[in-house]
Amino acid sequence: MAEIAIRPATATDADPLRRVIGRAYASCRDRLCGMRDVTAGLGDVIRFILVWGAEDGREIVGGVVLVLDTRSAKLANLAVDPGSGGRGIGRALIARVERAARDRGHATLDLVTHAAMADVQAFYARLGWVETGRDGVRVRMTKRL
Repeated sequence: MAEIAIRPATATDADPLRRVIGRAYASCRDRLCGMRDVTAGLGDVIRFILVWGAEDGREIVGGVVLVLDTRSAKLANLAVDPGSGGRGIGRALIARVERAARDRGHATLDLVTHAAMADVQAFYARLGWVETGRDGVRVRMTKRL
């Protein structure tokens, strides 16, 4: 297997990232009522927000979106192609986002996930994230950097 490279996403990555996100959420889409379309406007997101892609030498196999403002840092989306799971791609993408948030002076990183995605919540918890609240189907988590 090729080594994974984490790099800033470019405009040409919008369609490959859209496909990765679609495949990553395919197995749980039917139980994710109330979840917004995370691929909407992906081209603009890449242009104006911090997005990284994980590439295995041939293709994009994962991606992550970081939204920053003066007060907060938010991991807005993380997706890894299921066919590339178990290779540490999610961890590498999160490490990249954590480093970027820290480098920009943030002490914490926040995210929101879906209540029906218990496996995802457990993944984040193993990486040091703590649940900070629930609102309907939304589960808020934070990590001290």
